[in-house]
Amino acid sequence: ASYEAGVGLLANKAGMTSVFTENGELVPVTVLALGEGNVVAQVKTKDTDGYDAIQVGYECTQERRISQPELGHLKKLGCPPMKHLQEFRLESIPENFGEDAPCEPGAKLPIGDMFKEGDLVDVKGTSVGKGFQSAIKRYGYHRGLMTHGSKSHRELGSTGCGTSPGRTYPGKGMPGRMGGKTVKIRGLTVVKVDVENNYMLVKGSVPGKPGNLLRVTPAKIVGKNIPK
Repeated sequence: ASYEAGVGLLANKAGMTSVFTENGELVPVTVLALGEGNVVAQVKTKDTDGYDAIQVGYECTQERRISQPELGHLKKLGCPPMKHLQEFRLESIPENFGEDAPCEPGAKLPIGDMFKEGDLVDVKGTSVGKGFQSAIKRYGYHRGLMTHGSKSHRELGSTGCGTSPGRTYPGKGMPGRMGGKTVKIRGLTVVKVDVENNYMLVKGSVPGKPGNLLRVTPAKIVGKNIPK
């Protein structure tokens, strides 16, 4: 099973900007907006579900906008209807997330207690879709000559020998759909956590366009915060 290093949060990519550090260094950062915050929807334990996990809800919505099974699930737990539900599988359930945030359904996750400036996080989201692209753009292949006599300016070229092996090897890079895939960027540094305005800044870029849903978790360090 794949364990998380700790309970994470769901956020939206607001865009990119840059900030100055105390040393005067200009750092590019991505703004992660947390909206109304994240709420614990369900606490799963080995006794009840066979494994330890915490289900987190994000972005409250109208009842008619979610399915009836999901609505019944949230009502049973005493939670409002939420647009996004994601699960964080853990080795053990923490007692609380902070002084005023017990580990129970309906509790709001405190961003200030979960992430601090300088922490490392993993950010997962859907990359920008680029549609159907050639192998040159997709894999960085070299193009042909752009002179008048060239017969292959940006064409793929040969995909394998004719006589032997007489076929194209599996995994050969060819034109196709590019982007629009789930991507995880590991080890991004938290530059700032603003509890009052409910957003955080991380150094560097994250997958997707502005408004994209992101899953932010403590960075996995094998042997330190997750088992080998």
